[in-house]
Amino acid sequence: MAVVATQFSNAWGAAWSKSLFAAIGPEGVIALRVGFSAILLGIVTQAWRLRVKRNQIGNVVAYGVALGLMNSIAYQAYARIPIGIGMAIEVTGPLAVVVFNSRRPADLAWVACAIAGLVLLLFRGFGDVAAVDPLGIAFAFGSAACWASYIVYGKRVSTLGGGSIAAAGLAIAFIFVVPFGLATTGAKLFRQEWLMAGLVIAILCSAIPFFLQIHAMRQLPSRVYGLLASAVPAVGAIMAYIVLGEALDLQQYLGILLVIVAGAGATLSLSRGR
Repeated sequence: MAVVATQFSNAWGAAWSKSLFAAIGPEGVIALRVGFSAILLGIVTQAWRLRVKRNQIGNVVAYGVALGLMNSIAYQAYARIPIGIGMAIEVTGPLAVVVFNSRRPADLAWVACAIAGLVLLLFRGFGDVAAVDPLGIAFAFGSAACWASYIVYGKRVSTLGGGSIAAAGLAIAFIFVVPFGLATTGAKLFRQEWLMAGLVIAILCSAIPFFLQIHAMRQLPSRVYGLLASAVPAVGAIMAYIVLGEALDLQQYLGILLVIVAGAGATLSLSRGR
């Protein structure tokens, strides 16, 4: 239930965020989200007590940069393409990490499944490109690459202190995400209505998911957690339809399903191999 609640909370926050793009732009929304998330998580985890060894500073900085870019680029993708399609493309980042770490020839089948899903998402009929913004697609793949980097560097710094290191990563993301959002959006970002909306989005997309994920990972085997987490694109598509009315066609829903199957299959295969 914690994993499912995490996914719906995050997807709801993403869909609501997109509804604000017309008013303050994706840059303004992500600035509010990262800004409030960094403050909230920093206070709760008392991040100022974190001590980082000199040889880990580079990894912590890379972790924070990957975190900030992952979210910023994802919002640029959502501004141009449906959220369900964007999330389906983004999860190919974690999938690539899983398959790379597995190196089992049989896992190439999951790569083929993911590629087939992407083809269904992005193409029509006999090679005709779907009516999906190519720049949005590029941003989604960029977010996927950042997500993969986030996992790699997150693993390296995970021993430094759980919540505190996540807060440190958000603080690093704050340094470049928030000023860019302010420069792009201007003073209207400080209006009470947008500040309150940003606070709620930070709670939905960061605070609630973070604590529920921690609880879930303590209670569930990693293969079960990974299997449930692979449903992210489906949940994103559902919430985008409910909140924004973003309806996909049958071919695109099938593409999302294949990407989910690829992620779930690769996760279970890696767990069995270990």
